[in-house]
Amino acid sequence: MAHEKDDILLLDGATGTELDRRGVDVGMPLWSAGAMDEAPDVLQAVHRAYLEAGADAITTNTFRTHERSLAKAGMGDRAQSLTEAAVLLAQVARDRTRPEAMVLGGVAPLEDCYSPDLSPDASTCRKEHGQIIRHLIEAGVDLVLIETMCTAHESIAAAEAAREHAPDAWAISLCLRSSGEPGILLDGTPVAELVKQFKDARFIGINCVAATVLAEQLRHLRTVCGPEVTLAGYGNVGHADEEGGWVCTDAIDPDRYTDHAMEWVAAGAEIIGGCCGTTPETIGAMRRRLMAGC
Repeated sequence: MAHEKDDILLLDGATGTELDRRGVDVGMPLWSAGAMDEAPDVLQAVHRAYLEAGADAITTNTFRTHERSLAKAGMGDRAQSLTEAAVLLAQVARDRTRPEAMVLGGVAPLEDCYSPDLSPDASTCRKEHGQIIRHLIEAGVDLVLIETMCTAHESIAAAEAAREHAPDAWAISLCLRSSGEPGILLDGTPVAELVKQFKDARFIGINCVAATVLAEQLRHLRTVCGPEVTLAGYGNVGHADEEGGWVCTDAIDPDRYTDHAMEWVAAGAEIIGGCCGTTPETIGAMRRRLMAGC
């Protein structure tokens, strides 16, 4: 199912790795969450850069503002205040730069994105995701974006929490195996067994998968979801390190990344953007290509 280029919604690119590029400490366990205290101006500049590059939506810097994540740094009691600060920084950047853009409230896995075995039980997942989703909605995000979900039970639990707190304003994006047959979560669950759980999501996406293999994954997702579901795709550039951080590389420059993104559109994606390792230059290249209609 192909789409006209002017119908495509363009997301922003990576926040954490872009903060790293700009000299902000993104060491674990806080990852990018420390920027709200240590470098709010840099964080806001990152949001502005994506908007100026042509993003139709930016995602809040809330990937690690769950109480569980912050508790590892002795900051669990600041979950709501840091989530609210992240939303406000994104909203101010949006209002000053591109008022028509959306602010998406990012919700990440409770533990490591690439370690499905660390995910807590379903009841814990629903409770803890419900907390951050409630914080995001109260702070005024336009849409809750549950992303990088790598396990079936946590994906379903987060969706249930979103359905409770943001029934008409949530979406979900999954993290899949990059090798082998397409459409398999990192915990081994076929996406085909899950999509019915997300039928009321605003869109279903795939993210934090290598940009070079995302088209095949999206073609498979379109097959299992059917033509009526809005699909999203935003791939990564680089690779995770042993400490759980990210190693940025220049393996795919912005124009080449955009070549891949146009394949995602041809595969059925109506929403595209960038994940780890992408930059405002990546999003700018994508916007120019979309405007050129090719």
